[in-house]
Amino acid sequence: MDNNCFDVCMESTGKYWVPVYNLLEDTIRITIANPKWVKAVKGNKDDTKDSKWIGDLFRLGLVPGSYIPDKPIRILREYTRYRYKLVSTRSSEKNRFQNAFTVCNVALDAVVSDMFGKSASSVTDYLISTDTFDPEYCSSLLHGKLKKKADSVIESIEGYQMTEPQKERMTMVRSYLDFVTDAIAKIDEKLDELAKPYESAISLLCTIPGINRTSAITIISEIGIDMSPFFRSKRLCCWAGLTPGNNESAGKKKSVRITRAGVYLKPALVQVAHAAVKSDKSPYYKIKYEHLYKRRGKKEPLLRLQG
Repeated sequence: MDNNCFDVCMESTGKYWVPVYNLLEDTIRITIANPKWVKAVKGNKDDTKDSKWIGDLFRLGLVPGSYIPDKPIRILREYTRYRYKLVSTRSSEKNRFQNAFTVCNVALDAVVSDMFGKSASSVTDYLISTDTFDPEYCSSLLHGKLKKKADSVIESIEGYQMTEPQKERMTMVRSYLDFVTDAIAKIDEKLDELAKPYESAISLLCTIPGINRTSAITIISEIGIDMSPFFRSKRLCCWAGLTPGNNESAGKKKSVRITRAGVYLKPALVQVAHAAVKSDKSPYYKIKYEHLYKRRGKKEPLLRLQG
């Protein structure tokens, strides 16, 4: 400020730009540059020369700024991204728990649709806690429609081999899985609190087929509620990494794969697209998807529906 400097341009390397951004965002106009747009010439490069190069490009207006939302949205984003990591961890632990039974000759997952349902959980807890197997008692643990499959359940368990160390490991995995599940529940409570100022936007997003409250909060945490930085819908799709690239030289078209952008937004939109094409309430997307996937496979039409 003493030098009449009201604009700052920084390269977004890791998280190192965040503390500086936090200090300056209220008083100075800050441009956060994607490293690929300010890349210096190889062989003539160090930190000082990098700074001068970024400054020269910025003065000439050649540095497109990255989208940085307001602080409340950034805080919301921290929670949604942490939730995404925990959900991924929970899925990994579920697979690890299921595989632990598979290597012990228990094929329960081939009979039940959910290894963590009420009946399946009762059976797995019984197997871990006992040294002998009683088929009649095991059958009594089954509920609902699974009672009709009692013979198949018993057949999938008979002949199992489970040592004490294996049981202890299963108990550890199950305990950690419960811990992660509780952590996700606490994050959901905090997200509801942080998302209160955006209830109208959440309600509006939930009118779109396939979007529920959780996915709506995730979308808002990634792109905010002010769409003016994106100018138009195509620019937003490009920022999210949902549009093909344009790489052509000498009449030859090279790879047009989508970019790695939108690391957290794309998975959320993929889930939304899957839910939309399965919904019977709004058959438009379902019918369009069925027409597209016959020609283009099952994955590419989902990207088209997201865009």
